[in-house]
Amino acid sequence: MSLSIGIVGLPNVGKSTLFNALLRSSQALAANYPFATIEPNVGIASVPDERLARLAPIVHTSVIKPVTIEFVDIAGLVRGASQGEGLGNKFLSHIKATSAIAHVLRVFANPDIIRDTPVDPVEDFATVRTELQLSDLEIIGRQVPPKGSVTPAAKQRWALIQQFQKTLENGQNISVCIQNLSDEERGAAQALAQELNLLTHKKEIFVLNVDEADLARAEAVASEWAEKLGVDKKQTVVVSAAVEAELAQLEEAEQLAFLAEMGVRESGLERLARVAYETLGLQSFLTAGELEVRAWTIKRGTSAVNAAGVIHTDFVKQFIKAKVVDFQDFVDLGGWKAAGEAGKIRLEGRDYVMREGDVVEFVLGGK
Repeated sequence: MSLSIGIVGLPNVGKSTLFNALLRSSQALAANYPFATIEPNVGIASVPDERLARLAPIVHTSVIKPVTIEFVDIAGLVRGASQGEGLGNKFLSHIKATSAIAHVLRVFANPDIIRDTPVDPVEDFATVRTELQLSDLEIIGRQVPPKGSVTPAAKQRWALIQQFQKTLENGQNISVCIQNLSDEERGAAQALAQELNLLTHKKEIFVLNVDEADLARAEAVASEWAEKLGVDKKQTVVVSAAVEAELAQLEEAEQLAFLAEMGVRESGLERLARVAYETLGLQSFLTAGELEVRAWTIKRGTSAVNAAGVIHTDFVKQFIKAKVVDFQDFVDLGGWKAAGEAGKIRLEGRDYVMREGDVVEFVLGGK
């Protein structure tokens, strides 16, 4: 499945610098003035996964294909964007196609970066979130009540629209409304939010763009700002776009040494990917053969047959069983043959629920 993250925030908070660093490129114009980004920049970043590097020599391949994330760098939002200020709905519409929204919030201090107002992440976040809510409110306001002979489904749809409107008018996201519904109503509400492509239904990640010195105390910084922003710390990522830009210029071994010097274990991309997976309820399974080793993204709770369909849709019909080995057993024993001899290969049926890090070979039949 594809994973796409829209990078949003006010002008000059470091969105384009972060985007370029994550992609190890200079695709987006990172300039010291508002609206340097007009059309959205879209790029694919490979997420480092040390498990693949451990699998590759075991199965005698040099082809490693990690999980990828599509990042969309969207022009800076300003107050009034939902009514056309700045670049208005032209770029609000670009957020609609993404899986999640990453709010980039400027925590770093740099007087040389142009800014119309003082650095205030709480106020910045409130501005952006309000504009997203106003954009959704405008869509909700265009809906009309059903007329004539009304079906139960149409009645429910209109009742949900009214609940959505009340939630937005109270300054809350659609996701809050859906979370508070009964199990019976929640499915219909989620389907309606997707149908209308409402922005505040999307999962959110909060990226704190900090000074280099704050990286070593990232946990404390995340806790402090999550509380101030009123968001879940688990959805909060601490990065330094400036440091990520430096990392982008280094070879892999040099990157690890550079991070170690700062007391940091993971790059910003790895931290962002981990939080995105957690926020969106995702996990990975692995395939390992002579052609390649590869990580595949699936939703938590995905069955073996549907995981096979992620590789190729035809595999759903052709599925017979899945040969599954725990990653650590596969590595410790040295591959498929030894794992089989040790009795560590499990033969699972179509309803088996995949686990994080399963090493899998799907057995298929038919054409």
